[in-house]
Amino acid sequence: MNIQEADSRYIAGTYARFPVVITGGKGSLVTDENGKQYIDMGTGIAVNTFGVGDEEWIAAVTAQLNAVQHTSNLYYSKPDVQLAQMLCERTGMQKVFFSNSGAEANECAIKTARKYAADKKGSEVYTILTLENSFHGRTITTLAATGQEVFHKDFTPLTPGFHSVPANDIAALTCAVQKFQPAAILFECVQGEGGVLPLEPAFVSAMAELAAQHDILLVVDEVQTGNGRTGTLYSYMQYGIKPDIVTTAKGLGGGLPIGATLFGEKTADVLGKGMHGSTFGGNPVCAAGAVNILSRINDDLLAGVQAKSNDIRRALTGAKGVKNISGLGLMLGIETEKPVAEVLERCRENGVLAISAKNKVRLLPALNIPDDLLQKAVAVIKQACE
Repeated sequence: MNIQEADSRYIAGTYARFPVVITGGKGSLVTDENGKQYIDMGTGIAVNTFGVGDEEWIAAVTAQLNAVQHTSNLYYSKPDVQLAQMLCERTGMQKVFFSNSGAEANECAIKTARKYAADKKGSEVYTILTLENSFHGRTITTLAATGQEVFHKDFTPLTPGFHSVPANDIAALTCAVQKFQPAAILFECVQGEGGVLPLEPAFVSAMAELAAQHDILLVVDEVQTGNGRTGTLYSYMQYGIKPDIVTTAKGLGGGLPIGATLFGEKTADVLGKGMHGSTFGGNPVCAAGAVNILSRINDDLLAGVQAKSNDIRRALTGAKGVKNISGLGLMLGIETEKPVAEVLERCRENGVLAISAKNKVRLLPALNIPDDLLQKAVAVIKQACE
């Protein structure tokens, strides 16, 4: 059996994989088993922040591997402390809990929000408001938080205590706050799996104002939008709000699994000893990789992300077969006249790997993708849309 046949035989069939076996790469170029090169415009769904085979990241990870690959959270770990301090200093948040994924980071946020509300208002206050078209993970609880019925099918009953309102509908949000008296509002500033759709600033401001008025926790899911992806360290920074909890993962580790839940002043001390935990959360190798990634997301890099985003928009806006472009920074969605699957196939044939989000081509390139490769990839995408 070849790799694709063996995958079909031995791996659960939960993924509709593209017919490409990636065997190596460097930077924003990846290579398949036949030696064909592709420009990677997906980066493992916003994970490989600085592309493939990044030497500085590899050195940081290897150094930690040569020291100790894992310690349980019964002991202290220097990479954990370094990373937590960096996250707090860069965001103004107070404390961090480390996990392994975005879904786990959101689970931690939900637990924290419910305990905060129970302590302050009583155990009957537990509802979490989320937005329609959102995506927060694939565990039973984060599925319940996800405001898309397509993900709920076949898995009911889901965890109770969640209610979704239409994004950008301030009236509906206000009614839901009055009706449910929620513990928290959980949202993405850019709905990634929902079609790469940024929230309207007025709506985000309304969420923040209602949260402040009613002592409702404001929880921002930065799993895909975070770590420089949208042109600021975290996307909420472009909306002028101060969250009580921030969750992130994906690009934080640069290719290794790590999630983080950041707590603000209200929530820093909600979870006490034994109330939450994770065997692999804060694994020192993953944390060392994340320290390297975060240390390199500076003002120059973020300015480059914004410039590259503008270049993509200029090249594709008004192009034949392109209906519109949405998103922030290097998290962009292209609505095409052709079926998205057809566009992606043509891109692969011509050496570009992109992914989809609903009816859109989704672009999530490395934050440091060279301009010449970006221009070449955009030209291929443009041609595929025609």
